[in-house]
Amino acid sequence: MKKRESGQKEKPYMTTDELIEREKAEKRRNRLKNRPIIFMTYVTAILFLSLFAYIIYFVYHDADKVIANTSNKRQDVYAKNIIRGDIVTSDGVTVATTAIDSSGNETRSYPYGKLFCHSVGYNSYGRSGIELSMNFYMLRSHNNIVSQVKNDLMGEKNIGDTVVTTLDYKLQNAASNALNGNKGAVIVMEPDTGKILVNLSNPGFDPNDIDNVWEEIHTEEGKESTIMLNRATQGLYAPGSTFKTLTLLEYIRENPQTYNDYSYVCESKGKFNDVTIHCAHNNAHGTVNLEQSLAHSCNTSFSNIGIGLDMDGLHSLADDMMFNSSLPYDFAYNKSSFSLDSTSDKSAIPQTVIGQGDTKITPLHNALIMSSVANGGILMKPYMVDRVENSDGAVITRFGSSSYDRLISTDEASVLTEYLKSVCEYGTASSQFGNTSYKVAGKTGTAEYDNEGNCNSWFVGFSNPENPDIVVSVIVEDYNSNQLSGAYVARKIFDAYYN
Repeated sequence: MKKRESGQKEKPYMTTDELIEREKAEKRRNRLKNRPIIFMTYVTAILFLSLFAYIIYFVYHDADKVIANTSNKRQDVYAKNIIRGDIVTSDGVTVATTAIDSSGNETRSYPYGKLFCHSVGYNSYGRSGIELSMNFYMLRSHNNIVSQVKNDLMGEKNIGDTVVTTLDYKLQNAASNALNGNKGAVIVMEPDTGKILVNLSNPGFDPNDIDNVWEEIHTEEGKESTIMLNRATQGLYAPGSTFKTLTLLEYIRENPQTYNDYSYVCESKGKFNDVTIHCAHNNAHGTVNLEQSLAHSCNTSFSNIGIGLDMDGLHSLADDMMFNSSLPYDFAYNKSSFSLDSTSDKSAIPQTVIGQGDTKITPLHNALIMSSVANGGILMKPYMVDRVENSDGAVITRFGSSSYDRLISTDEASVLTEYLKSVCEYGTASSQFGNTSYKVAGKTGTAEYDNEGNCNSWFVGFSNPENPDIVVSVIVEDYNSNQLSGAYVARKIFDAYYN
């Protein structure tokens, strides 16, 4: 056996335990090296599964919503294979349809011209109204599969689905006739469902002639035209005495135990915070309590009430009533405004609490406030489309009513209803509603819009106060010229509803 050279160290042999320990250390090193790879593998797998799950969810839950979005321009692709569906009223009147001539050319037709122009809208130049919001639904067809296959094989288009609105032709027509060509607007809705039965603005435009209308409003002469403005939802007006309902409510809240004891002597005019306030037609109402103050719409009494109110409290109430904020409405509208608070000039108070000053409101918003009173304090979300049907009348999609929020308490709504009934029984609206077969609770308003005494006429109220049927909100512009009151227009609408 060969001997080791002198000075060479003998290599020691590893024991079994040492070998095992070395293998464990090697495995630990390998695991540390592989950890990032394993981590990325798991992340990739989770992301893939999440993406796959989202695709399934999107297809079955969100796809139609995305396609139906009014900003989605790909909707018009459907028009290659679908004849655009109709729009009809709740009482079965077709207000928009697609006419096809002998050459197969399609033209959107509006049988009643201006009557539904702002609510139904038009189908060109970006669309508007229901034509815009329900575009996707009218470009889909849910006819029976046999008919669809047959039409596909023959190269013919399928008939699009029909949009059934909440609008009522009879009431819309009654409102239009009552306005009699004068500028103004009407909103009618069911307080317990939120269904909008009338959405009328005058003057309007003929959507059958939209090309010429569009050209005209973009000329130098026509750029000031307001025919495209939906006064019912976008017109901002001083609320006039209709705002006294909120002033009254704030007074009741601040004086819960003593508001029934209120008394004031009206001498037709008075000075409040150095501002002289006159009652309408310089009427002296004499001694009035709180109910009589509202019934006779006594300006001096309400200015007297107003100067004693907590202005921050009134501002908070206005905010609760959706001033300076968004409304629960899916179509185009303008926000109402209320600016008075404890930091405001005191001289602004007497005018503001009677609905003048800088306060502005839309007829829609006024209808929503009154609707909450009629519905026991709860506001239902207003809506204008009830359902979508196929061409055979089968319901495809239904849009039900939903509660938006409680604006006031049940007790407050009950008290306000009793006060508002007095307006129609013996107050400023009694000439229209004092002897009707139905009962009405509401508030009139005369709102000046310049320094020369020119004014607009308001009425907002509801019928059958014990179990309200409909809320009507009316604004008639230029009352000094036409002598057409909002209460008169409302009366014609109520008559049409009950008769």
